[in-house]
Amino acid sequence: MISIGNFFFKYRNQLFIFLYAALFIPSPPLFTPEVFGEHYYVWPITIGLIVTVTGQLIRGASIGLVYIVRGGKDKKVYAEDLVTQGMFNHCRNPLYVGNILMLVGVGILCNSLIYMTVFIPLFLFIYQAIVLAEEKFLRGKFGAQFDAYCSRVNRWLINPVGLGDTFSSHDFSASRWILKEYNTQFVWLVGITLILLVHYPQLTHSDESLRNTLLGVSLGALTFLYLLVKYLKKSGKWAAE
Repeated sequence: MISIGNFFFKYRNQLFIFLYAALFIPSPPLFTPEVFGEHYYVWPITIGLIVTVTGQLIRGASIGLVYIVRGGKDKKVYAEDLVTQGMFNHCRNPLYVGNILMLVGVGILCNSLIYMTVFIPLFLFIYQAIVLAEEKFLRGKFGAQFDAYCSRVNRWLINPVGLGDTFSSHDFSASRWILKEYNTQFVWLVGITLILLVHYPQLTHSDESLRNTLLGVSLGALTFLYLLVKYLKKSGKWAAE
């Protein structure tokens, strides 16, 4: 599993592209009009948005409260410090939990049975392998300090006890969240926009002209904001706090 984790850690960015592309593979639906009625689509849209937005908020809290430098080095697992504050005081892998919820949410939003029964289990297996590889590195570097951390903080489940104190005792940096996450947020929001407007003609009353107009305006606005944030970051005019 550790070898598998090291392999997928190296290609984890490409993995997300593959998983987003898989959303548009034709699939039997999770929610059908036969079971959920004429307005069946309200279920995947509502549940999917709640789950995926929750995932993004968890990522935002993790990055905005205490940033962790664990992005790898030379495409290998690496960490400068053992971060145990902020959201990492409630879960050892809150960023990964956020990723999982984001993808589960868009899978539900896409109403895809194949995605939820094939690709999500595959994704969970890969993430478990990556985490085991990271933990091997962290245990080798930080030893007993990491073991003590593992003994009190769960690998996957977020412990809600003390979350209020965590937020009140840290300064949340929205700018850091945006500047560190704007690529992920852009891809995520584009995916949600495409799913809602292309996958659910009911939202535009099957009016292709209206759908195309909304697609153009929405994708244009998202692209503009993405390029603006990228420019401000690269030019140094907007720096993370």
